[in-house]
Amino acid sequence: MAFDFGGDQSLSRRAMKAELLDAETELRLAYAWRDDRCEESLHRLITAYMRLAISMAAKFKRYGAPMNDLIQEAGLGLMKAADKFDPDRGVRFSTYAVWWIKASIQDHVMRNWSMVRTGSTSSQKSLFFNMRRVQARLEREAMAAGQTLDKHQLRQMIATEVGVPLHDVEMMEGRLAGSDYSLNATQSVEDEGREWIDTLEDDSDQAAELVEHSHDTAQLREWLITSMKALNDRERFIVRERKLREDPRTLESLGDELGLSKERVRQLEAAAFGKMRKTLEAQSKEVRSFLAV
Repeated sequence: MAFDFGGDQSLSRRAMKAELLDAETELRLAYAWRDDRCEESLHRLITAYMRLAISMAAKFKRYGAPMNDLIQEAGLGLMKAADKFDPDRGVRFSTYAVWWIKASIQDHVMRNWSMVRTGSTSSQKSLFFNMRRVQARLEREAMAAGQTLDKHQLRQMIATEVGVPLHDVEMMEGRLAGSDYSLNATQSVEDEGREWIDTLEDDSDQAAELVEHSHDTAQLREWLITSMKALNDRERFIVRERKLREDPRTLESLGDELGLSKERVRQLEAAAFGKMRKTLEAQSKEVRSFLAV
């Protein structure tokens, strides 16, 4: 369900005009949705608390996401809260919904902050939304006390304050310090327009390797066709079924089809390989390196 009412300003105006629910009405609507799946009750419940969702969305504008997107995410969090709310627990719906709304908005902000995933654990999420605020406060307190904090001390204090490991602070500091850049951006004026993508190593096969592989494959195919001509029909059948299929057959299944024992099929297979080897060795000494298996 998308909350598109012609822009966030229009939605805000409508939300402010929505009814205010007393505890009794809120409880009745919650029971109607939980027990009877009454969509009208759900709509009234969500509409009444959209002002709460919009108010919380506005607090995250500083992270650069469009306000309308934040409101949409807040609305989705509100809907999740309505779907999972248990009126038997004796708490107000607004109290329960706050967590779901905030979680939905935070997930959206972190997903869109960077093409690189900013963080997924609870400690990383806590750092993302609190690190700069905590760092600024610690720096003000140190300055007021006439102290000078180096970077390591500051990181350690942030880790202690937020309650997260030090390596999480170091990781988040690096991610928040920079921003995404296009690989097609030029490195500098001195590089005459050289793009960052030009510095990436190409790990795919190069032209020489592709030609060599193609030549070897064609040569092996030619050798295989030549060697198969030295076999009789039964031997060719056994070699093809045992070695040239994606799903090779067993000696037992071939024996059942040919009316032979498993050991006899093995002997015929070995004899066929011997004939193929002799044919190839007689044709060219080059092939010996390929028969070392």
